[in-house]
Amino acid sequence: MHIKSAEFVTSNSDASKCPKDRLPEYAFIGRSNVGKSSLINMLTSRKSLAKTSGRPGKTQLINHFIINKNWFLVDLPGYGYAKVSKSTKKVFQKFITHYFENREQLVTAFVLIDIRHKPQPIDQEFMQYLGESGIPFSIIFTKADKLKPKAIENHVEDYKTILLETWEEMPNYFITSSSKDIGKDDVLNYIDGLNENIIIE
Repeated sequence: MHIKSAEFVTSNSDASKCPKDRLPEYAFIGRSNVGKSSLINMLTSRKSLAKTSGRPGKTQLINHFIINKNWFLVDLPGYGYAKVSKSTKKVFQKFITHYFENREQLVTAFVLIDIRHKPQPIDQEFMQYLGESGIPFSIIFTKADKLKPKAIENHVEDYKTILLETWEEMPNYFITSSSKDIGKDDVLNYIDGLNENIIIE
C-alpha cells in the first residue's frame, strides 16, 4: 500500500461521537511509552501527523486520521505508566473500553509492545481482554533497531511461550522500527489485504 494522503479528522473522548462514516478502522494502542506516535508517523510517512512527546501519556483522546480517503487510522490513549492522575486514567480507560466494544467499523486493533522488554503483565492482561471480548488484534513489536536479531528472536519466543499458555495460537505479529522503517510495508500490506475484503454498505 502506498499512502497518498493522511489527514487528522477529529479527537474526542466519546466513541458515540466518532466519525459516522462506514469506512474501516484500525486502532493502535499500547503502553504509554511504546513509541506509538513515532510508529504512526512512520507508517504514514508524515513527520508530525501524530504528536510525539518525551512525556509518556500524551495521547488522552480517541484520534481519527483518514488515510487515502478510504480508511481510518485510530490513535488511542496508552495504558499503564502514564503520568496522569488515577481519576483521569479511569476516565480514558472507560472510553477506550467503550470504543472497542461498540465501534462497529473497527476491523482490528494493533497492540504495540516494546521488543526490548520481557513480557509485561499489563500487556498480557490487555490482550486477554481483547481476546475475551472477541476483538481481533495483531501485535506490533516496536523499537527493533535497539536489539540484535538474535535478541529479537528470543524476546518473541518469550512472548510465544507465555501467550500459548492460554491461547491456542500466537496472535499475528509484526517486527518494526520507526527510525529504520522496519516493518512498514508488512503492516500496510496487511491492512491493504483486509480492506480488499471489506464491503462498505
